[in-house]
Amino acid sequence: MQALLVCYQAIRETETNKITLVGILERVFGGEFPLPWNRPMAVYSRVTDAEGEYDVRLELIRLADEHTIGRVDGKVSVSERMATAEIIFSLEAGLVFERPGRYEFRLFANAQHVAGTVFTVIRQRNSKEAI
Repeated sequence: MQALLVCYQAIRETETNKITLVGILERVFGGEFPLPWNRPMAVYSRVTDAEGEYDVRLELIRLADEHTIGRVDGKVSVSERMATAEIIFSLEAGLVFERPGRYEFRLFANAQHVAGTVFTVIRQRNSKEAI
């Protein structure tokens, strides 16, 4: 695994197959909780040292109590072990963070944990919308 990043959007250019990540997130701010996340979010993964077919799963976990907030399942095929594979999980608006704290996206391949990335949801006084 080379990278696991949370961002607002991941755009794959059709002509070059290059990926642009927009608004990489480490912190989310909100004024009131529960905090509805009313914008899209994406999780970008760059995988190395893999070959074949994989069942992949991305889970969002609230770390304070290990509560699963959500999950996305999919399949990925990696044709060559020496190449890199890039996986984009596009999450629609609609996540709800019940309280401030640390949250983690965890990536699994064939039911084995392969990577995780943590971000923090912070209460910001006098905030009118999430940033």
